[in-house]
Amino acid sequence: MKKLKIVAVCGFGLGSSMLLKMKIDEVLKKHGLNDHIETTDISSAPSVMCDLIFTSYELGEQLQHRVSVPVVMVKSFLDTSEIEKVGLPAIQAAREKGHT
Repeated sequence: MKKLKIVAVCGFGLGSSMLLKMKIDEVLKKHGLNDHIETTDISSAPSVMCDLIFTSYELGEQLQHRVSVPVVMVKSFLDTSEIEKVGLPAIQAAREKGHT
């Protein structure tokens, strides 16, 4: 199984996206998945080749019309259960669509 490339996006691609990346990684490990996660800022995100984007609702609404991959929007970058609830179905869907 190929790894998905997941991108965590925040305004500047530094602090918040790194927290989100760590929480996504926790969820992936919990479910035995070993996908690649990286971080970026909102302005660079549309040009990053990836299979899935995780971000906030505010940024997600801006991004979803500028990218061709699914955008997973979460309210709290620190809420692992929310990330798991909305993120796992999106990850599974990306695998099924063959975005890898």
